[in-house]
Amino acid sequence: MQFSELNLNTPLINALNDLDITRPTTIQEKAYPVIMSGRDMVGIAQTGTGKTIAYLLPCLRQWKFTPEKHPQILIVVPTRELVVQVVEQVQKLTTYMTIRVAGVYGGENMIRQAPLIFDGLDVLVATPGRLLDFALNGTLKLKLVKRFIIDEVDEMLNLGFRPQLIRVMDLLPKKRQNLMFSATMTPEIQNFIADYFIDPLHIEAARTGTPLENIKQTGIKVPNFNTKINLLEFLLKNEPGFSKVLLFVSTKKLADDVYNRISAIFPDIVGVIHSNKSQNNRFEALKSFNDNKLRVLIATDIVARGLDFDDITHVVNFDIPDEPENYMHRIGRTGRVDKKGVAVSFITKDDTEYRESIQQLMGKKIPMMRMPEDVVVSTELADCEIPQIQNGNSVAFIAKREIHGPAFHEKKDKNKKVNMKVRRKDALKQKYKKPKTRGQKKK
Repeated sequence: MQFSELNLNTPLINALNDLDITRPTTIQEKAYPVIMSGRDMVGIAQTGTGKTIAYLLPCLRQWKFTPEKHPQILIVVPTRELVVQVVEQVQKLTTYMTIRVAGVYGGENMIRQAPLIFDGLDVLVATPGRLLDFALNGTLKLKLVKRFIIDEVDEMLNLGFRPQLIRVMDLLPKKRQNLMFSATMTPEIQNFIADYFIDPLHIEAARTGTPLENIKQTGIKVPNFNTKINLLEFLLKNEPGFSKVLLFVSTKKLADDVYNRISAIFPDIVGVIHSNKSQNNRFEALKSFNDNKLRVLIATDIVARGLDFDDITHVVNFDIPDEPENYMHRIGRTGRVDKKGVAVSFITKDDTEYRESIQQLMGKKIPMMRMPEDVVVSTELADCEIPQIQNGNSVAFIAKREIHGPAFHEKKDKNKKVNMKVRRKDALKQKYKKPKTRGQKKK
């Protein structure tokens, strides 16, 4: 099927031609007639299958001009990076249309973002928190919203945005079309759909958990952090195909640790992105990576979720995610559309359970390969790998330190002093064998 066979208007067809997009993906072909019918819909499709265009095309096709300044199409996404990405996609598709689009998100001054709404808009893309801020302070009116889209809903719920979503939906007109898109279907999503959607039609482009066929998966058993660094260095130096690498880690600290080690070996071609980085820093890292100025981008799951990157050759799982769905999201960053990609996972003995869960979800095993002989296997543990001891209800980390042997000096006299101060209560207890208290007043 060609896009020209769908009921698209000339401006949208021309915009698609400019983008060199002629054939709809499976999710785009299936979703278009359902959304055009006005029915609520839940779309399940893996990353890289064109979910954004799947809901944008029919929504933009049905858009009608109005002199009102308030949005007709409302799109909610989990991260500020996704806001920027969706806004850019809308702008590309509306090159030959007069549609006004804006994006708002947290982390920026609301006073600076408010004019985007005051000036009038037809399409609003927002994160849940900032959307609610503008709606509750009266800046944004939602009375004209005809289509409400929740993108990456699984990540939205994982991040705890359910209360904000519910509050937003309470503020929307009752007569509206609800659209939801996700890469996975979980019981939490099913409950959300049952509570707030009206007889939605489910569209699934591929079985949940099925990896894309054009992604080659490989696992390598690695004992520890330092060996992972050595392996990564080896791959970047010796594998010519590792030209554009997205490296996933589970925590912000680990992201910084890996960045500090790898950027020292490969200066100026490694970037890092996570939620503790400033907004400008995050946008600059994404832009540099997309412009091929960076060869490696280190990212956490939350920040990189749902983002579209061009021509990623390899996804490297520096550690295995504890949720198998996150593994699917990670590897889906490569092998997009008709291109081939490779996903390499560094697997420790502690990852066995996670690996089995992933394989169960996919319905196939992750092929394993031997550690390259030239990679130095380290026996030194990183700080994050040092065993922990339980101290009451808290966990105390055993700090790694050099062994110096016995102390080489005596304590100073002032440091030998013992605090001999005795509390008055203890003194009385010692004298009278019980605390001295005032007796009851005689009647």
